[in-house]
Amino acid sequence: MYKTLLFTLITFFTLSVMAQHHHDERMYCSKARFYDEYLKSTKNIIQTPLLNDYDVKFYFLDLDVQNDAVDVSGEVTFYAEVVAEELDTFAFELLDEMTISSVYINDDLLSVYRENDECFVALTNPLSEGEMFTAKINYGGTPPTGGFFSGITSVYDSWGKWVTWTLSEPFAARDWWPTKQVLEDKADSAWIFLTTDESNMAGSNGLLTNVTPMPDNKLRYEWKTNYPIDYYLISFAVSEYQEYNIYAHPEGLGDSILIQNFIYDVPGCLENYQDGIDQTAEFIELFSELFSMYPFHEEKYGHCLTDLGGGMEHQTMTTIGGFSFGLVAHELGHMWFGDNITCATWNDIWINEGFATYADYLAVQFIQGQSAANSEMNSIHNSVMSQPGGSTYVPEDEVTYDNVWRIFDSRLSYNKGAAILHMIRFELQDDDLFFEVLHTYLEEYGGGVATGLDFMNVLNNVSGMDFTDFFDQWYFGEGYPTYSIAWSQDNANTYLEISQTVSMPSVTPVFKMLMAYKFFFYDGTDTTIYLQQTDNVNTFMLPIDKEIGLIQVDPENWVINKVGSITTRIENNNSVRFAFGPNPASDHLNIDFASDTQMMRTISILDMNGALIISLKSDQQHVSINTSHLAGGTYLIRAEVATSQYNGRFIKID
Repeated sequence: MYKTLLFTLITFFTLSVMAQHHHDERMYCSKARFYDEYLKSTKNIIQTPLLNDYDVKFYFLDLDVQNDAVDVSGEVTFYAEVVAEELDTFAFELLDEMTISSVYINDDLLSVYRENDECFVALTNPLSEGEMFTAKINYGGTPPTGGFFSGITSVYDSWGKWVTWTLSEPFAARDWWPTKQVLEDKADSAWIFLTTDESNMAGSNGLLTNVTPMPDNKLRYEWKTNYPIDYYLISFAVSEYQEYNIYAHPEGLGDSILIQNFIYDVPGCLENYQDGIDQTAEFIELFSELFSMYPFHEEKYGHCLTDLGGGMEHQTMTTIGGFSFGLVAHELGHMWFGDNITCATWNDIWINEGFATYADYLAVQFIQGQSAANSEMNSIHNSVMSQPGGSTYVPEDEVTYDNVWRIFDSRLSYNKGAAILHMIRFELQDDDLFFEVLHTYLEEYGGGVATGLDFMNVLNNVSGMDFTDFFDQWYFGEGYPTYSIAWSQDNANTYLEISQTVSMPSVTPVFKMLMAYKFFFYDGTDTTIYLQQTDNVNTFMLPIDKEIGLIQVDPENWVINKVGSITTRIENNNSVRFAFGPNPASDHLNIDFASDTQMMRTISILDMNGALIISLKSDQQHVSINTSHLAGGTYLIRAEVATSQYNGRFIKID
């Protein structure tokens, strides 16, 4: 970040205009301050508390899969530790449509009771807290399919190949394998063995440790990961693939990182996507420098090409439908934010999607350049402000099985989430500090889960600042501010009255935050100052005596905001004291006189050589002048009453 001037105010004071203040601190509930109590009152998406009686250490999926059907069968093994005082019932999740042929707990064959996609196995010999146990579930069937969030999908791709893939986020892992859909319980490791026809290849998480020939002309692809992994990040994709491998070389690793890609074995397919795939190495090297070393560097990163409309960040092996710059960068960014650190609740999906979207922005900034990054952030802001409300934090009553698209709302979870990080970076006014926050966050929560407030606490601790109000406003709150400015000058100072209106005043009455203002002077120079907005109306006196031609709000587009009016006040006797705007003007210029006395005033517009362009007389308090026919440039505006004459300047834009 480049700062023109961090301005030290000589005088600062705030106007407390009651009609413009819409909040009372005694009644304004801070979710950030009272988050623990808030969570206790919410309903959890987990149906049965019995799922919390054990902690999964290891999953072993040994499955038969096909490239042209969603049928799946095999055995899934849980290796887990009892964390309840006693485990007398083992619970897991699997769709009713799937058939369970047997369940073994520590080699004891037991019966299973099923209700609403939940499965309950009563133990003959209950287990005590701290005991380890193994549960083996043999099952099979044809899961339902259709739609982006189907647990498993099979299609005939436009490249002329059948392909089957899984997508378990957020609640669909149970569609295709017996599982425990609890975000906080990551398995320490997992094996995913996939048996398929010998014409296919099957991709999954971790390292491909072996390809074993099996009966009936089949092959078993044996994938193993030794990193913590959440239930919805376990995946597979199977098709008639070819393998294309490249390597990344991030600084400080002393070794290379495998980028393993399964691409349809069709002439022209690899060539079509190769440039996009190859750029993955540059992304890994950049993110390893900005965030921390690629978190799964002892295994790999890679892609399985499918017919998915977008991508899904399956740990170490993204399932993807194409290789555009933004998509590849976004899904890779998830390896740090979403996979290494996973949201602790679906309410806090920002931990995944907001951070990955900002990773895409950073890739644009550092690889394509600041101009392209500015364009991307402008699009993000426009998306956020296309509607007046909505919080990035997903309210508890909106996290439901039939409302998945609210969790993954592109405007709120992705774009507003990314913009929040951009604004935090602006508030810190120190890029090194911003990336230190990310490093510390990854160090403290890597391999686990986190909430939005876990990140806020790291941010507060590393920066030494308090972002509680910021999170109340931008993370839990709704809407965005609009800034208007009325300004005047004398021989020594510039006076600003900065008014902030908000799009959702009943939810977020004011955004207390830093804002940048760029002053353009008539001598051709400019400067940028940074002022803290603390109320709906703030007034500042600045030691600026150079004649101002234009004031620009948020010149580098750091903050989600709109700009209202920017008007100049001529502070003289009441009969001709006036404000005018907008400045710059396009097709009209509005003039408001401070006095409502019906005195005839002469209003003139002149060019900078003093030639008269427009002249009119009016005794009205408000006057609007058509300026659409004026050429672009700087003009004088003059008001005269009797023998008094007062002047200002404005800029006309085409």
